[in-house]
Amino acid sequence: MRWPEIPLSILLEDSQNGIWGSPPREDGSDLPVLRSTNIHNAALVLNDVAFRSVPEKSAKRYKLLDGDIIVTTSSGSRHLIGKNALFQQPEDGQRYLFSNFTLRLRPRRDVISPRYLHLYLNSSKAKAELLRLQNTTSGLRNLPIPLYLAQAVPLPPLSEQQRIVEILDQADALRKKRAEADAKAARILPALFYKMFGDPATNPKGWPVKQLGDPQVTTINPRFSSAGVSANTQFSFLPMADVDEVWGRTIGRQVRSYSDVMRGFTPFQDSDVLFAKITPCMQNGKAAIARNLVNGHGFGSTEFHILRSGPLATPEWLYALVRLLWFKKQAEASFTGTVGQQRVPADFLARYTIGCPPIGLQRRFAKALVRLQEWVDQTDQSRKSLENLFSVLLYRAFTGDLTAKWREAHMKELLEEMEQQAKALNLRVEP
Repeated sequence: MRWPEIPLSILLEDSQNGIWGSPPREDGSDLPVLRSTNIHNAALVLNDVAFRSVPEKSAKRYKLLDGDIIVTTSSGSRHLIGKNALFQQPEDGQRYLFSNFTLRLRPRRDVISPRYLHLYLNSSKAKAELLRLQNTTSGLRNLPIPLYLAQAVPLPPLSEQQRIVEILDQADALRKKRAEADAKAARILPALFYKMFGDPATNPKGWPVKQLGDPQVTTINPRFSSAGVSANTQFSFLPMADVDEVWGRTIGRQVRSYSDVMRGFTPFQDSDVLFAKITPCMQNGKAAIARNLVNGHGFGSTEFHILRSGPLATPEWLYALVRLLWFKKQAEASFTGTVGQQRVPADFLARYTIGCPPIGLQRRFAKALVRLQEWVDQTDQSRKSLENLFSVLLYRAFTGDLTAKWREAHMKELLEEMEQQAKALNLRVEP
């Protein structure tokens, strides 16, 4: 039996961009609007939701329902285009809307399971199609929606879709348990920061107040000295995608010649803190300490600000500071530029005032950070094994291999279902 491949648009009741609304009134009438920053690892995270004022008529039109899929259509970072999540109504009972830089897909439940479609859109096959769109659309920063909706989706009968979902969800449950353990671990560092240094918003310990741009604290975006550097000298290279937003570390090991990076890239050196300045990378926590660079230096995305610690600061303290939710909220408030291409200006960092703890206390904090990062590195294999297992199952699911034996045992019923699907879609069934 060969599954038909159907254009995504035909499998949808509706597809439309969202709404941003007006600034909140803060009178109890504002509604939560989900943005691309609320999508992490193909799931929705609702701990940083924007509330906006939206007219009632528009609120009804853009209200999300169970089974809707939200897709990022515009981003300052190319690799975030197309990331998506399945909406399931939270227990808070609020009406959730979706922003103008996302696309809502509402699947036709008579022919396709929303969860099946969501899993497919995160499969290697669908990601390869997205990559093809990126490679054929120069400088893609916006999803080419007509082409995206034209992509072909393999369509087994609904009962087989459900079987695929059941198997994949069992594997996904293991990933979620791993993610929950990781989330608890990720909360350790900010909690320790507040315990050791106090709330930076109020400086209860009375540390001397300094500006981050004070050379004794930090040099913002230091320049690179090319003295004695040949065109063939090798340096580390770090695109935005090679910074892990979950753990705040570098995950790539790219190397390039100086002649390839001497123009159009941001220079940094060992122990510098890299801080993503563009939305949504900044809000997502893309920051890291540069370590073990080739020849002690590296070059990377122009969307990084670089913080080089001075005598009064350690890289670890600066790194933990810029990853605090409180700091990121203030950085977001300083954004300049158009929506979707907003950035934190360098002078926000330079003028930012902060209570500066004693350097000895910062070094104690640095040791704790090193221990946490060692734990992350040690548990990497577990994460990779679970991710690899899920990736293999995803691949097998959408080639038909995963449910081949089950399909043989239910052939008669499946053929009847495919006939019903074909009628609904005005298609001809091929055995």
